Amino acid sequence: MTPEAVAKAVNPDGLIELVQEAVRIPSVTPHEGNFAQWVHEQLQDGAWDFARLSPCADKRPNVYASTGHGSPSLVLAGHLDTVHADDWAAHWAGTDRADPFAAPIINREIWGRGSADQKAGICAVLETLRAISRTGHKPKGSVTALFVCDEESGQPGSGVSAGMKTAIADGAVSTEHLPDFLIYTEPTTSAIYTAQMGFLIADITLTGQSAYFGRPEMGIDALQAGHRLLTLLWKHSEYLQSKPEHPLIGGAFLLVTKVSSGGSIAVPGQFSLSLIRKVLPHESLDSAAEAIRAITAKVAADQGVEASVEFSAPRDHPVGGTPDEIPTDHPGVQALGSSIAAVTGDSPRIEAAPFWSEKSFLASLGVPGVYFAPGDISNCHTPFEHVEIDELIAATRTLAHFVASWCGLEPAPTT
Repeated sequence: MTPEAVAKAVNPDGLIELVQEAVRIPSVTPHEGNFAQWVHEQLQDGAWDFARLSPCADKRPNVYASTGHGSPSLVLAGHLDTVHADDWAAHWAGTDRADPFAAPIINREIWGRGSADQKAGICAVLETLRAISRTGHKPKGSVTALFVCDEESGQPGSGVSAGMKTAIADGAVSTEHLPDFLIYTEPTTSAIYTAQMGFLIADITLTGQSAYFGRPEMGIDALQAGHRLLTLLWKHSEYLQSKPEHPLIGGAFLLVTKVSSGGSIAVPGQFSLSLIRKVLPHESLDSAAEAIRAITAKVAADQGVEASVEFSAPRDHPVGGTPDEIPTDHPGVQALGSSIAAVTGDSPRIEAAPFWSEKSFLASLGVPGVYFAPGDISNCHTPFEHVEIDELIAATRTLAHFVASWCGLEPAPTT
């Protein structure tokens, strides 16, 4: 049985229906439960040896599955949750796109919240193993499916990768026999993302002393101190941007995203801001955080204010998410590129993720991996989220070809 035959065994109509069905189950963070249950049910199709629905610490579920044995081994990962759709209905009111969970097909595109980020990727994994099963085979090397909750941020009390942290604590990925390769199904427009940026989010507060506007000498102006802080932070960003860029990710920088101060007819007693810092693979998150602390401490000392710095988005690091990169000549990257060429006739595109996601958790264990899936991240988290059907089919056939090539095949047992 050839990988080409497995790729041809992908059922386009069934795949389209599968994605539509997935989109029609809302799974906005932290309400992934019903979708996780659906995924678990889909895994009972005979293509997997084992499947388990596993609660996280906060009772939100992960889904694990496995088949095959030995090497070469593979993890296929994705997240079950989506961002909210609060702005969707208002944007599309009175049109056939008004319901963010209806999954209509318009111009050969499936529309809806989660269609690209990342239910298309999860469904591609499900259909890949079904295609292998249709040929009467199963993977020879082990394949692990790892679908986790709580990847997306933006909802209160969520977005700290609780699902991935629980999966690692559960031993869902063996640390005794580390998998040889990982594909995390974030949307990549079917490019291979071998690198991702890291990030940290800092919330800084400067506290001075409010005073009546007619007696400003009795106060300590936190807004004036904030002006100095902004100046130094932007200067630091300019310094970062002057350094050599990463060939795939580009340059480092920081972006101030929110500022707040004042509001009364008085000397402002408090100033606060939020910023996000892009971190490159060769940089240290600890060093990036320390630079922000040092700038803030200097302003506090010079301006006579008190200061606090909080890093409010810890993921796989106490201050944020670590960057990650795999060599482009890694055997897994080369094999996936060969599958892209075999299925589509196109040369593979090697690019970097313009986002942070969770493959760095597994990289820290020693599992090398990439992002690969249909869909365009630039329309995700917006009322324009959709996945192109032709790309969906081609990417799923590519994934099926790759799994057959990477893991090998053996006849499925008969009953």
